[in-house]
Amino acid sequence: MKKIVVLGGGGFIGGHLAKRLKEEGNFVRICDIKDHEYFVHDEICNEFIKGDLTDPVIVSQVIDENIDEVYQLAADMGGAGYIFTGNNDANVMHNSAAINLNVAKESVHKGVKKVFYSSSACMYPEYNQLDPLNPNCEESSAYPANPDSEYGWEKLFSERLFLAFNRNYNLDVRIARFHNIFGPQGTWKGGKEKAPAAMCRKAAEAKEGSEIEVWGDGQQTRSFLYVDECVEAVIRLMKSDFLGPVNIGSEEMVSINELAQMAIDLSGKDIKIKNIDGQEFIDKYGFKCPTGVRGRNSDNKLYKEKIGWEVSEPLKAGMVKTFSWINEMVTSVSEIESNPK
Repeated sequence: MKKIVVLGGGGFIGGHLAKRLKEEGNFVRICDIKDHEYFVHDEICNEFIKGDLTDPVIVSQVIDENIDEVYQLAADMGGAGYIFTGNNDANVMHNSAAINLNVAKESVHKGVKKVFYSSSACMYPEYNQLDPLNPNCEESSAYPANPDSEYGWEKLFSERLFLAFNRNYNLDVRIARFHNIFGPQGTWKGGKEKAPAAMCRKAAEAKEGSEIEVWGDGQQTRSFLYVDECVEAVIRLMKSDFLGPVNIGSEEMVSINELAQMAIDLSGKDIKIKNIDGQEFIDKYGFKCPTGVRGRNSDNKLYKEKIGWEVSEPLKAGMVKTFSWINEMVTSVSEIESNPK
């Protein structure tokens, strides 16, 4: 039995990862600034510590001696409405960098056997993602660096941080660049939700014959990976001898309008798509439409080469499960609002 620490286990991916690691018979300790919204602690860990990982004292308490593996997924992040408006840049950079600085130092100090760091496809250069039909997100394309957001710059910095600790202090690290992970038991409302959850929520909430709003022209492209396959890919990477960085994502690219239509089809309703951009968006929300890069798609050649595994589940299969769960959430909230105590 391994003794494992999952930092950020109160979040979406961290919760699913911790659950899988506990089910495999490991002792799992989670630390997060918040409880998990949808999993009870006993489902996902043996010990849950609520704490702010920007505080080095907290990190020193969470990462004690005899830890086999640390999975570092804690970060200040969210969807496009949080990352790309510019309103949260200072917190995103400071909080996430502080966490990673603390974790790298404490992992060396306590002799942690192996550390996983979750980077992001947001660190790829904007100039390679201007064509929505032909983005280049091969790992070797990371430099010259030019991420499209401060979130991406911080991720790139922290990749280099962990690799520097590997070179100078022999910290055994694994680094993966996540590409739009989605699924149930994650944020689905409030502004920090990712595109699949947002589209599922909008379709679930919409009335028959109405329309749902899609930011931008809807022609921007992305790929989305279901959370169970992400967890499998992380575990396989950790068991390998490859440090990374390596992409973990799907190569099934769709436009945002196609994603929205998929959610509409799953709802079974007659709903139209309304794209909103430009001055109309500014008048409504008070800031420019935050759509991110024009195109992004995972390039999985390196993962297949080094790990010998590839994702298999199509986007539609994951969206079916995600829509079903979010639809239940929307229905539950609606019933509570309709029947207040």
